Amino acid sequence: MVLFLEKLFHLFSPELLMQSIEGYTDYTRREYCNDVKCPIQLLLNNEVEKSQKYEEIRAICASNCLHSTHEFHHWLTGKGYLVVRPEHK
Repeated sequence: MVLFLEKLFHLFSPELLMQSIEGYTDYTRREYCNDVKCPIQLLLNNEVEKSQKYEEIRAICASNCLHSTHEFHHWLTGKGYLVVRPEHK
């Protein structure tokens, strides 16, 4: 589910998503997965990114993530992250 959310973020304009807010730290890709020591992420960390083996392991995340969006959101707020979006005009 976490990978799904990360993929969803990439569907939008990078300028909107990657625009940092001054004085704040942006979430980095797979920060949650590494922090909670996800066993799938630990396997990924031992592989060369984009290699066949890496992509096979990564497919587990895409189709069968071990963590829920609730867990991810709880982790984000616990670490002080804010979920923000641009104002619609």
